[in-house]
Amino acid sequence: MKSRSFTPFLAVVLFIFGFSGGYVYAQSPIAPISLFGSAIKMPEAANETFAPFWEVWELVHTRYYEQPVNDEALTEGAIDGMLASLDDPHTRYLSPQDEAATRERMDGEFQGIGATVESVDGAITVVSPIDGSPAEAAGLQPGDILRMADGVDLTGMDLLEAVSLVRGPAGTAVSLQIERDGETFEVEITRDVIELISARGEMLDEGVAYVRITQFGNRTAAELEEALTAVMSQNPTGLILDLRHNPGGGLDTVVEIADQFLPEGVVLEEAFGDGRVNTFESTAKGLAENIPMVVLIDEGSASASEVLAGAIRDRGRGILIGQTSFGKGTVQTWHGLSNGGGVRITIARWLTPDENWVHETGLDPDYAISLPDVENQDDFEDTQLQAAIDYLLGKPIVGAEN
Repeated sequence: MKSRSFTPFLAVVLFIFGFSGGYVYAQSPIAPISLFGSAIKMPEAANETFAPFWEVWELVHTRYYEQPVNDEALTEGAIDGMLASLDDPHTRYLSPQDEAATRERMDGEFQGIGATVESVDGAITVVSPIDGSPAEAAGLQPGDILRMADGVDLTGMDLLEAVSLVRGPAGTAVSLQIERDGETFEVEITRDVIELISARGEMLDEGVAYVRITQFGNRTAAELEEALTAVMSQNPTGLILDLRHNPGGGLDTVVEIADQFLPEGVVLEEAFGDGRVNTFESTAKGLAENIPMVVLIDEGSASASEVLAGAIRDRGRGILIGQTSFGKGTVQTWHGLSNGGGVRITIARWLTPDENWVHETGLDPDYAISLPDVENQDDFEDTQLQAAIDYLLGKPIVGAEN
């Protein structure tokens, strides 16, 4: 089975990994490889290449001092090592448990603290907390580094291994040491069951429609259609699309969602290593193709979020306000394996309609607006949202850095 995703290899703390967005499962043209059976025939040219592997396999089974050895662990270790040699953090193996947890999350519910993370130079780094999650309530922010979990040092640890120490059943607590701006502090977070409503909308007092998308999952397109239908029926003067802290999701999902905002034309291009290019286009059937738009982005807006924001700006449908986005410009395909696990493999770059590649640079907003740093959340003012409202109402934008 396979699917394509724009999600970077992020782990969603307590539920596995996050930028693994909505998957449309289909039969892979490549059958799973089994080290113990005959799922596929070993290519003749690989016999010599694999000879050292089988020699080591035999030595471990006959000479290693503790017997019996765990064949499943050996196999998974071999897969991990093979994929790690590609030096691509988004190409990874998932155990059957991790595979199941990821699919569960994309169906809209999981247990954990609710934060997407990525390994950045060996540091387990928060990309974004999930709306309404224990992680958000505890004050976790994009860029926070998880240094310890229940006294265990996470620095330099494999991403999935670190995530396994943080996630857990609802009602249990985990003590985290967080590094932020060079300073460390402790926080205890009680895990919970997190139900994800990935798209919602409301009318603001100023007559502007506000739509928030938190991920691009299996139910997002339907949820967005419902939200847009409700707000557009109230004849708003403008529309704010909030993609802040949105770590991404599936290719098909983001193209379907882009179709709601864009007239007929290019949404993105998918560029493969052999020179092939797939072009994904919108139709002229969207619910919000003509209304003035502002898209809110920040450092937690990644992958599919950047696809949508980039397409809206390149196509002249709206402007970007907030902070520079995450910078994830590759596409992964998801293949299920015969053991119930899965492999994510980077297969292409994606480009905006103007053929820009955002990888490791992100999208710079048209108006850079910082959020205030306040200790008391009651004093918090969403300056980015206010800037978007002011822009749509034709008022001066206060606090813009450019």
